Amino acid sequence: MRNLVFSLWLFSLLAGCAGTLDPTKDWSAERFYKEGKEALTDKNYAAAIKHFETLEARYPYGPYAEQAQLDMAYAYYKDQEPASAIANADRFIRLHPTHRNVDYAYYLKGLASYNEQPTFLDRMAGKSDLSDRDPKAARDAFEAFRELVTRFPNSKYTDDAVRRMDTLINALAQNEIHVARYYFSRAAYVAAVNRCKYVIEHYQRTPAIEDALGIQVKAYKMMGLDQLANDTLRVLKQNFPHSRYIEEVKNLVAGRR
Repeated sequence: MRNLVFSLWLFSLLAGCAGTLDPTKDWSAERFYKEGKEALTDKNYAAAIKHFETLEARYPYGPYAEQAQLDMAYAYYKDQEPASAIANADRFIRLHPTHRNVDYAYYLKGLASYNEQPTFLDRMAGKSDLSDRDPKAARDAFEAFRELVTRFPNSKYTDDAVRRMDTLINALAQNEIHVARYYFSRAAYVAAVNRCKYVIEHYQRTPAIEDALGIQVKAYKMMGLDQLANDTLRVLKQNFPHSRYIEEVKNLVAGRR
């Protein structure tokens, strides 16, 4: 009995001490949000995240909790934790699809994905096998920006999203060209042609079209598919009359004789 009483007394004492050690135990939702915003301003992103998480846990409903969810996604983004930023932006979109700031959630999701992939082409340059390099983050960023532009054409974030989409689409097209060149260099001509076809079908307004046509002509020539090669070469000459690939094809044909 004595041990039981002592245990209860010790538990009560520890619980009381724990309460006095938490300086935020009496904070209101407004106080948590204010402290979180101040931490963001000071670039103390870990502290901001902690304040926003605690706010949402203690006061899960109301405008402060809603805004904390969005600001927490931003804090993760600035703290270079893109996966957490994307997850929180997605959660905000799912929970508050009609919120006045939901356009910013899409924009933030795109930014976080965008910042995951700015050097993927640079990394590929030093990689021996390019065929398994999947720039998923770039595609995810493009889709997030596309949804923002489509759903909120008048958003203040739309113009920047469009500019980033242009960069992304060019990068994605060039990635396909890198892979097509890799396959061509390994005499995998069918695979090279298929990559080039994908560029022509999906990235028609990018500079990569010239490369796609040129590599395709060379691959057809190497496979002995002269009719397909000539048809593709004609399209290349019509659209890019000064293309370097025209001379490369001539040299390729001369070297095979």
